[in-house]
Amino acid sequence: MCTACACGTQDSASAQVEVTEGRTYTVSGMTCGHCVSSVSAEIGGIGGVTGVQVDLATGLVTVSGAGFSDEEIRAAVDRAGYALADTSPVSASRTISVS
Repeated sequence: MCTACACGTQDSASAQVEVTEGRTYTVSGMTCGHCVSSVSAEIGGIGGVTGVQVDLATGLVTVSGAGFSDEEIRAAVDRAGYALADTSPVSASRTISVS
C-alpha cells in the first residue's frame, strides 16, 4: 500500500507513466481523399507518431504520440507534396497517464 497517501496502490515503484503529445498543424493544398491518404501515410511513418487525423475541409492535421519534432512533420508533409501553412503547430497538448 502507498505509504504517502494510503490510496491503496500496492507498489508505487511499478507505476507506469505515459506522455502523449497532440499537435495540430494547417496543411495547404489538399483537395481530395488521396491527398488525405498521402499526408496521413507520410506523417504516420515518423517514429513516435501513434495517430494522425486529417480534416480535409479545414486542412487541419492532428498528430498524436511522443518524441516527434515539428521539423519531422514539416518534412513528411513536404514528401507528400504539400506544405505546412506555418512552421509551428496551431495548437498543442500534452497528456500524462499514470497506471
